Amino acid sequence: MRRHRAAERVLAAALLLLSAACGSRLPERDFEQGPSPTAASAPLRIGIITSITSPVGGAAFTGTRDGAQAYFRQVDAQGGIAGRPVEVLTCDDGGSPLGNTECVHRLVAEKKVFALVATTALAYAGAPQVSRAGVPDIGGQPIGPAYDTYPHLYGIYGSQAPRTGTPGWDGELYGGTEIYRYFKQTQGARTAAVVSYNQAASAAYARLITQGLRKEGYEVVPEQVDFALPNFRAVAADLRERGADLVFDALDTHGNAQLCEAMDAVGARVTAKVTNVQNWTDSVPADYRDSPHCRNALWVTGSSRNYDETTDPQVRAFRAALHGKPLSQWQLEGWAAAMWFTDAARSCAADLTRACVERFVGRPEPYTARGLLLPVRYEQLARPPATRRTCLSVARWRDGTGWVTRSGPMDTNCFTVPQLPYRP
Repeated sequence: MRRHRAAERVLAAALLLLSAACGSRLPERDFEQGPSPTAASAPLRIGIITSITSPVGGAAFTGTRDGAQAYFRQVDAQGGIAGRPVEVLTCDDGGSPLGNTECVHRLVAEKKVFALVATTALAYAGAPQVSRAGVPDIGGQPIGPAYDTYPHLYGIYGSQAPRTGTPGWDGELYGGTEIYRYFKQTQGARTAAVVSYNQAASAAYARLITQGLRKEGYEVVPEQVDFALPNFRAVAADLRERGADLVFDALDTHGNAQLCEAMDAVGARVTAKVTNVQNWTDSVPADYRDSPHCRNALWVTGSSRNYDETTDPQVRAFRAALHGKPLSQWQLEGWAAAMWFTDAARSCAADLTRACVERFVGRPEPYTARGLLLPVRYEQLARPPATRRTCLSVARWRDGTGWVTRSGPMDTNCFTVPQLPYRP
């Protein structure tokens, strides 16, 4: 894996468990279908599954869908793919396993989609069905282990796992310590706090971060709060007294905002309050409106070019297509996922088959979406690597400017780091 994906996978589980449970939500109005074309137009049907009404919030998972739809609209405006219009069908799985399997059945078995693109599912229970059907799933967000488990599934960040039906290598996945190495080498960080709830999934996520930090030689300050009655003011005061350079957390969005507010209130100043790609959005001023100091210490790391990097022509094209909408990094990655599928389909010319598309996606040459992604490749290694050279995209929030790219071009911001095992 390119990044320490372990942390974000466990975080997704933590967020699910920290939220109210929900069942399947698949009324007909949530299954959106484009206009019915004539048979002669031979539309290319693409499915997008998204946990829109998930327990972690209505806007949490919509970005990839919006980015992919914007790209496909552009493709249609340019004549489609091999003269065929793209018909995008979306399905909201409600963030539940049952809802996800129902979405997969509707799109794959009933609507006969050619491929899935930019899947963002909190609980991808339908992944085995997609794989058995031989439907390519391209550019999905690997919230769980599905993209390191099944053939025909290609997450947006690539994989080295065998993908024979078992996660990773005999049930173990691996992630690197490049995020922690970055802050140690570029910002001189030596002490890192890890804040979690007294709840199993949140605590597991915190242990995973702690493992990577200690591997990189950090002094780790563990902080835990009661889920029902969190005392963030006490945590913030301890962070100030301990002189933490960095803060990582295993909290939901509301808890994260409360932590930042408490840090500002007690004067706890850090080099970086580190968050992940899901929070790389335009909503920072609203989410952290009561904590200006903490807000301007927010850093994000990822594997795609900063959507605020307007000097890049591909970023400008993305922003123009999403003009007028609040932007996010997941939108850009959804846009890149749709580009990946389109490039693969166009490589087949008139002989468009699923096998041809998968040959393009699984080829040895890495894919970069014209520089929007760090090189993505799919390999099948018999054994996990002990170390890996990994690159990072890094940005910091600045009021009045937005997300500012740090440390130069993302494909030169690289580190050779150990790969640590974990069980999903």
